[in-house]
Amino acid sequence: MPMDWGDLRFVLETVRHGGLSGAARELGVNHATVARRIAAAEAALGAPLFDRRPTGYVPTEAGQDAARAAAVFETEHATLSRAIAAREDSLSGPLTVTAPQLMIQAVLAPIFGDFVKQYPGIALTVLGANATLNLAHREADVAIRIANDPDPDLVGRRVASQSSAVYAHRDYVAEVVAKGATGLDWLRFVHWERPPKPVMEAYPDTSVVMYLDDMVAMIGAVRAGLGATRMACFLGDTDPDLARIPGLALMPYPSVWVLTHADLRHVPRIATFSRFVSDALRARRPHFAGDAPEAC
Repeated sequence: MPMDWGDLRFVLETVRHGGLSGAARELGVNHATVARRIAAAEAALGAPLFDRRPTGYVPTEAGQDAARAAAVFETEHATLSRAIAAREDSLSGPLTVTAPQLMIQAVLAPIFGDFVKQYPGIALTVLGANATLNLAHREADVAIRIANDPDPDLVGRRVASQSSAVYAHRDYVAEVVAKGATGLDWLRFVHWERPPKPVMEAYPDTSVVMYLDDMVAMIGAVRAGLGATRMACFLGDTDPDLARIPGLALMPYPSVWVLTHADLRHVPRIATFSRFVSDALRARRPHFAGDAPEAC
């Protein structure tokens, strides 16, 4: 049976993710498809690539060898793809961009809309992903990221520095002011250790009332009047239901970057998109910094 190199990707992702479940999530298929493609690779190679144990799929020595070969093939394929794309010289064709979901909602959607109107020959695909996609593997052509130190293998621009502030529903803020409250009902993002030091200094009786692991859910809880939390100014200041908690200065927040792979930076549609979005985001710098007129 001839080898289908596509089957080896299923082997590779199963090894990378430690089992069928992780591979299925990564590849956007079900467990049965992963198992079937692994079986096809084993039939073609004439050797078992995984031990089927009650705890899951464990790669054999042959499986490890197959995964290493697949990783080399993946890298070579990505290099070839970038090299071919770098030769393209027209302002047309597909373009994939990845950006955080909330940034698309609050800032980027109208910018993307203006771009496709101005460049109708470019077929724009937007991936609203909080996960970091791999530009070297052409999972996206351009990444708009919020980071202190972006991937050093990428090139691009830091288009805006950011600030954050503490926000709550306007009715909650009015109640805090009216009562002269010394504490806040704090909504804690699970990845943060505790309320920021400036919050505890200004509101020493602050206590955590809820833990959330997703920023969309966090904003929903704040809008529902459940308490206060810290968020980027471009999110809090653009939401008419929210207001800043008084007595707290702005706090630093990671910057906004527009990035691409070095091999692709001169591709006309990628360079044009990057400039277009960078210019549009620079024009909104006051919103990211937290000193737009409506926020003051």
